[in-house]
Amino acid sequence: MEIEQEMSIFVKSLKEKGLLDQIHITVCNVGSRKLSSEDDYGAGAWNLFAPNLTIYGFDADADACEAAEAELELKQINWTEKHIPLALGKSVEEATLYVTKHPMCSSLYPPNEAYTARFKNLPELCNLDFTIEIETTTLDTFCNAEAINTIDFLQIDVQGAELQVLEGALEILKRGVLGIQVEVEFSHLYVNQPLFADVDILLRGHGFTLFDLETAYRHRARSPIPSTRRRGQILWGDAYYLQDPIRENVNFQIQEQSKILKLACLADVLGFPDYTLELLEHLTVNYGDNPKYNFAQSIIESLSSFPDLIKYGLDSLPVVANIRPFLNI
Repeated sequence: MEIEQEMSIFVKSLKEKGLLDQIHITVCNVGSRKLSSEDDYGAGAWNLFAPNLTIYGFDADADACEAAEAELELKQINWTEKHIPLALGKSVEEATLYVTKHPMCSSLYPPNEAYTARFKNLPELCNLDFTIEIETTTLDTFCNAEAINTIDFLQIDVQGAELQVLEGALEILKRGVLGIQVEVEFSHLYVNQPLFADVDILLRGHGFTLFDLETAYRHRARSPIPSTRRRGQILWGDAYYLQDPIRENVNFQIQEQSKILKLACLADVLGFPDYTLELLEHLTVNYGDNPKYNFAQSIIESLSSFPDLIKYGLDSLPVVANIRPFLNI
C-alpha cells in the first residue's frame, strides 16, 4: 500500500505537544550561499524547531555571507543564525581558491576543464575565471574557539573539497553528529579531487549509514543522440547519511535518548518518516515510562492523518500494537 505524504509527518505533532521543548537542533551549513529555498534552513519544516534552532553558515565568499546576514535582519527571525566568511578545509593553512565562471562552482581544486568540456552545460559554469589566495581553517578549530560542543546536522557543498572539510571535523563528528548531507562527485570534475567512495569510507568509519543519493547526470556535448533510456553519465549528487542508534556497537553518545529524539526529528524533516517512526517506537517502548520519551499518542495522531491507514485499521499495524500499552501512561 503506497501512502501519499507531505514533508515532515511527525515533527508537527511533537511540536504541538511540547515534546520538542526539551531539544535544541544545531545545523552547520558549509558552503552556505543561498541558491534556492532548500538552502534556507530557517524556512519550511526546519522552522518547526524554532526558537530552539541554531544555524551556522560558512562560505569563502564574504559578500554572500554579508547578503545572508542582511536578509536575516529584515526577517526578524526567532531562531539563531549566523553566516561566517570562512573557508573550511582539513587544516589551518594558506590555499588557492579557484573561482569559476559561476561562483557556486568555485573550489579548492582547479576545475578539470578538459573533462567537463565533454559534457553539455558544464564549461560555462565550471571553467576557471581567476584565482585568489585564502586561508583555510577547520570546523573543529571554529567549534573549539566558539565553545560549540555538538552539531546535530551537517551539510557540506564545497565543490570537491568535502572530504577536506570532514577531515577537519573529526573531533566534532565523534561528539555525536546525527546526520550529514554532503555533495559528492563520481568523476573528476576537479583535478585530483576525492570522489564519493573516499567520502563514503570516512563516514562509514564514523558510524554513518547511507540513506539516499540525489544524483545529477549529463549527456556528452558532441552527441546529437541523447539516450531515451538513460539520463547520461552520473557525475555528482547529494548523499544523505544518518546514524543508527539501534544497531550494536554504536557510539554511546548516539544512544542517549535526547540524541535519538533529535535523530528522529531530523529524519522526518529530511523525508525519511519510516525511520522516524522506528526511532519513536524504540524510544516509547524502551523509555516510555518517562513522559518525555512517550510518543505513543503522537504516533497514533500522525498515522491517523492517512485515510488509507484508517481504512485498513491502525490496530492491524505492528507498531501500534507495540506502543498501545503506553497510550494511557
